[in-house]
Amino acid sequence: MPVTLKSRQQLERLRDAGRLVAQTFAMLRKHIRPGITTAELDVLAEDFIRSHGAEPVYKGYGGVPARRNRPGRQPFPATICASVNDVICHGIPSRRQRLREGDIIGIDIGVRYKGWVGDSCVTFPVGNVVATTQRLLETTERCLLLGIEQARSGNTLGDIGAAIQRYAEAQGFSVVREYTGHGVGRHLHEEPTVLHYGEPHTGRRLMSGMVFTIEPMVNAGGSGTRLDPDGWTVRTADGSLSAQFEHAIAITDNGPLVLTLPD
Repeated sequence: MPVTLKSRQQLERLRDAGRLVAQTFAMLRKHIRPGITTAELDVLAEDFIRSHGAEPVYKGYGGVPARRNRPGRQPFPATICASVNDVICHGIPSRRQRLREGDIIGIDIGVRYKGWVGDSCVTFPVGNVVATTQRLLETTERCLLLGIEQARSGNTLGDIGAAIQRYAEAQGFSVVREYTGHGVGRHLHEEPTVLHYGEPHTGRRLMSGMVFTIEPMVNAGGSGTRLDPDGWTVRTADGSLSAQFEHAIAITDNGPLVLTLPD
């Protein structure tokens, strides 16, 4: 499938959307503490996003009608994905899910601002976490940074995935394979698909103007996944912890431009 290359002016609009995502994280960070519910975090995020003239891009996204011999899936009901502990991605916020000391929560935020999408994820510790959990968080964030380092014109998507996989596995962790990064622009999901594993010098060659997310999901145990009956919540198959960090980036002639950073 073709990749739509973005102009300098379009990158500026994507940067505006990405900046708002970063600002939403900055607002949420001080509320992430033991006792708060994931539904309360969701309300805070939605109110903040809408107050800045944007809309949540996840809310109402991705419904699938039921077909013969295959169940349907309701559209995603919330502003944020709230993935706690063994949830890899797409966790649904709940009034019944109250954060506890030592938990980790991956919060994924997508906004549409003036027609352009920003998309990013951060995994936060809740209070104090044990050393092994902290190492998982640090490793996953480092995987993201190593992937971004490879996001240069002339490299390949395989270079990104290989850098992530090599580092995660060297630390004794595993990389989720079923869920990937993706192109982003006027739509949440565009080409290309970005794997977080692979071989160097393979796959699509990177060109200036490409925009996509890099969002490694790293498990403390095996890489296997299982899907909850809600059709959204993805968990580790073995019940181990999982962390995710994500940025949207643009390929430029001067190296990778991270779109989802604050000023």
